[in-house]
Amino acid sequence: MNYYLVLAVILSCYMSFWFILSIVKKRNDVADIAWGLGFILISWLGLYLSNTSLRGLFVNLLVTIWGMRLACHIYKRSVNKHEDYRYAAWRKDWGKWFFLRSYIQVYLLQGLFLYLIIQPVIFIHNQPSNVFGIFDLIGLFVWGIGFYFESTGDAQLKTFISNPANKGKLMETGLWRYSRHPNYFGEVTQWWGIFIIALSLPNALITIIGPLTITILILFVSGVPLLEKKYAGRPDFEAYKRRTSIFFPLPPKMQ
Repeated sequence: MNYYLVLAVILSCYMSFWFILSIVKKRNDVADIAWGLGFILISWLGLYLSNTSLRGLFVNLLVTIWGMRLACHIYKRSVNKHEDYRYAAWRKDWGKWFFLRSYIQVYLLQGLFLYLIIQPVIFIHNQPSNVFGIFDLIGLFVWGIGFYFESTGDAQLKTFISNPANKGKLMETGLWRYSRHPNYFGEVTQWWGIFIIALSLPNALITIIGPLTITILILFVSGVPLLEKKYAGRPDFEAYKRRTSIFFPLPPKMQ
């Protein structure tokens, strides 16, 4: 069977498992934990089904570091708490169509996006090479910047929220002083870094679908827009918007 088709079928089964788990747990936000772990699964399966290479092992290590940190962060954030407000709202809005729409719009659709985003990784596995070059170094550097922004941004926000004195307040310090979504900036940047690593190989430009997909999702669909909408209209948030870059970290504007 075709290499890409096998991975797609396995990914579909993986997302179906998490859908069943969501029914058992009665919370759809388990999909957020499945996200990072799904990348790890497909990365290592892709390497197993292809010719092992040093570059393949290298990018799998990066994906594993990213995916495990993200999954653990989301699990710790959600454990012993109510279902995430986004999924709770859909549970109410979708009514009798909730289970069908959850399976298609949350799990299968997320699986499709995951499959598109991970294309640079599975391309690397299918084009083995053990010779490292300048694109590998640049890609690792870009990935490292992204990992710093995502992990540090998440950690700073967690510390801020855990302080009862900050209840109801906005996070405006640390990396959040330079970007309203530094963690999202970091996630997107990491996938551009992995794409740059793939450029070490011939014809890898076609895998640009990966970083483009995550960029569009975060900036225009499920990431930034939902949070911006959640806080829209609050005087403190509107003031924060006027002085702080929405995505790319930049010095705050003078008021």
